[in-house]
Amino acid sequence: MIRYLITRVLSVIPVVGVVTAVVFGLTYLSPGDPAAVLAGDYASPAQIEAIRERLQLDAPVVSRYFLWLKNTLQGDFGASLFSGQPVLNLILARAEPTITLAIAATLVALILAVPLGLLAAQRPGTIVDRVFLLFCVGGMSIPAFLIGYLLIFTFGVRLGWMPVQGFAGMDKGILVMTRHILLPAIMLGFAQTALIGRITRASAIEVFNQDFVRVARAKGLSETSIVIRHCLRLVAVPLVTVVGTSFASMLGGVVITETVFAIPGIGRLLVEAIQRIDIPVIQGVLLISAVIYVVINLLVDLAYLFIDPRIKYT
Repeated sequence: MIRYLITRVLSVIPVVGVVTAVVFGLTYLSPGDPAAVLAGDYASPAQIEAIRERLQLDAPVVSRYFLWLKNTLQGDFGASLFSGQPVLNLILARAEPTITLAIAATLVALILAVPLGLLAAQRPGTIVDRVFLLFCVGGMSIPAFLIGYLLIFTFGVRLGWMPVQGFAGMDKGILVMTRHILLPAIMLGFAQTALIGRITRASAIEVFNQDFVRVARAKGLSETSIVIRHCLRLVAVPLVTVVGTSFASMLGGVVITETVFAIPGIGRLLVEAIQRIDIPVIQGVLLISAVIYVVINLLVDLAYLFIDPRIKYT
């Protein structure tokens, strides 16, 4: 067990190393000249070249990569080419809306998907099951931005119940924050609800067909007791993988949702940096997102040990 944990943690190091190379390579190969953008439309070639030298954009690619990697390992992601602020400070300033939105969307998906998936699994082939499968197909097929605009039109414009733009943090109060985050969370969690619901249904049907469930029913245990005591733990194993992966991807920046609802999160920061070819910001956001993804996948692997005691890592 301990040996596996050490090996698994050490295996993350080369993965992160490859991620740094890919992130740097993608930003280097992307079209556009940040020096020309920073200089403006009327800058002379000499002025553009001076900016390029000041930013060390004319240095060899390998030396630039190792210099960036060295600074990154020390916690220095550089400074924005346009605002001059440290990249890490820009990301941390945008982190609260994205983290709050990711948590809220995950909660919405779990609250809806798990009970509905279990209900459909208990009645396979019935009208309840067919309606649920239709909902899942729609959730995976309908574009997220369409769901967002329908929510804005219905609950924001027509009914006026919810704000449709911006973000309010915990300092504004839990009620105000909930009103601002509810519609974006539903939009973001809609597709996740469909995915988690289908996996819950498929896993629960497999569990309900096991012999120990038949024995439990023969002994007179209620369906609620069977689900809570015997089914949920086994269903949780595939769910943890899906939920962990979805949550990690949302933490990387939910571009569409943050754009539709004008939420100043990491996703919008990345879009703004790409539009201005702000290479340090792009590199910082991509690298932190990738590292978060790798770390959450590691935690998901380790969580299996606590969810299902039958799983043994050697």
